[in-house]
Amino acid sequence: MILVTGATGTVGSAVCTELDGDATPVRAAVRSPDHFDGPAEEVVEFDFTDPTTYRETFDGVDSLFLVRPPQLSRIRRDIVPALAAAVGAGVEHVVFLSVIGADRNQIVPHAHIESWLDGAGVETTYLRASFFMQNLTTVHREEVRDGELFVPAGDGATSFVDARDVAAVGARALTEGLTGAYDLTGPEALDYHAVAAILSATLDHDVRYANPSLVRFLWRRYRIDRNLSKTAVMAGIYTTARLGLAGRVTDDLETLLGRAPTDFETFTREHRESWQ
Repeated sequence: MILVTGATGTVGSAVCTELDGDATPVRAAVRSPDHFDGPAEEVVEFDFTDPTTYRETFDGVDSLFLVRPPQLSRIRRDIVPALAAAVGAGVEHVVFLSVIGADRNQIVPHAHIESWLDGAGVETTYLRASFFMQNLTTVHREEVRDGELFVPAGDGATSFVDARDVAAVGARALTEGLTGAYDLTGPEALDYHAVAAILSATLDHDVRYANPSLVRFLWRRYRIDRNLSKTAVMAGIYTTARLGLAGRVTDDLETLLGRAPTDFETFTREHRESWQ
């Protein structure tokens, strides 16, 4: 049995799709089963912070695809109890959706999860993904629709990756027992001037990169989300790009999948309707 957490999310749902038709049954773990309409043999209600959901969720599971809920940053309090229950129930392999740089940046929550898993006595696969292209069709969708991309990344480049490519690696790790740590990026690093230019060439309207200061971004984003923690995390991500630390490109994904990763121009053409 393969368990997929975050099965309604961008990567988790894509992993379920990748696993559809595989001989190993898939159990989707979600907070609201009624909202899950993807492919899975079983769907269970699961909450990292609710121990009463652990037994049904982890029973009979051999491999786990682990996605950290963005709102949970206190790892020892909110994530570790569930992971301990999973290991205790017999989970032997954990494929963790991490972030690129987690092995060097001990501040990010993903680093603490990796550290705990290292000592848990299970096989592990760390998918250290770069910035998802899909963030432009979700978090920044309305901005792109309105013709202004408002992120404080300066002139820094980012090695954008398609979440579907990451999910394909995750599915392979789950079904073939692939272990190790992999830095998953797209085929090139783009600054947001280039991103805006590609979007403008693809869509029926121009998209301008506003290149705001960090202060302007914090003020505007907080007014939109009214969530200080989320705004701070976003600011940290874009500051990484602003400092020139988000542009590293690797061939890990191409090596694992035997094909080139999706490039940003192809992604924008395929998702054109998202911004119309």
